Amino acid sequence: MADLCVAKLGDNGIPAGVFGADSSYPSLSFARNIEVKVNESDYEAAMSILAAADKAE
Repeated sequence: MADLCVAKLGDNGIPAGVFGADSSYPSLSFARNIEVKVNESDYEAAMSILAAADKAE
């Protein structure tokens, strides 16, 4: 899910990254916190984009 968020933000011109996902196997990363991070100046726009995407689903 985090990778989808990063792709959605990137498509809208907001650089983002996934942190905390050190395994490609979900069961190995399940207990770890996985975060999507953006620049502070892009935070509000990123939240708006992700909220709009969530409502569209």
